[in-house]
Amino acid sequence: MSRSNKMFGDNAFNLLKDLQRSSQTIPAFDDDGVRQVLEEIKAIFEENVAQASNYNSSGDRSLWPLYERMQRIKAMRWEFGPIIPSDIKPALCEPEVQFFNNYSKSLAAYMRSVGDGQGIDLTGNLRPPKSLYIEVRCVENYGKFELDDGEVVHLRKNSQHYLPRAQVEPLVRQGILQHIT
Repeated sequence: MSRSNKMFGDNAFNLLKDLQRSSQTIPAFDDDGVRQVLEEIKAIFEENVAQASNYNSSGDRSLWPLYERMQRIKAMRWEFGPIIPSDIKPALCEPEVQFFNNYSKSLAAYMRSVGDGQGIDLTGNLRPPKSLYIEVRCVENYGKFELDDGEVVHLRKNSQHYLPRAQVEPLVRQGILQHIT
């Protein structure tokens, strides 16, 4: 902040002090004081514009590699999940690891907050499903499986069911159920 900037705000502060000290309900409008405050605001604005126009545009380019790394770290969360793969972790600096962890926590909190309070795993399929229900075949005896609505389904080997995709996808990934196309 330059020496002249230290004075900015003093006129506005004095106007407020005079207003608070006044015994009247509302004192007379101080044209000169308000004009000085507006001139200060205009001067600050013009100084900011001048500084911004003198800014070296190469500064933007020098930050580009960091931005690209940040985008790749975000993409890793969507591709690999909430844990950084062991072969990639050594290539990250500590602030990047912290960024990944914070991004992962924020994403997880958001996913828990959507979907009528039940949460939705947005990282499972990056393309929207064609149907909310899928037909599955049970590969092994699993036993009782309770759906979110309380309905209980008996998953026996070779039995086929038409179930909510979001609820059975973990079982499909585990190999207990097989998606029938």
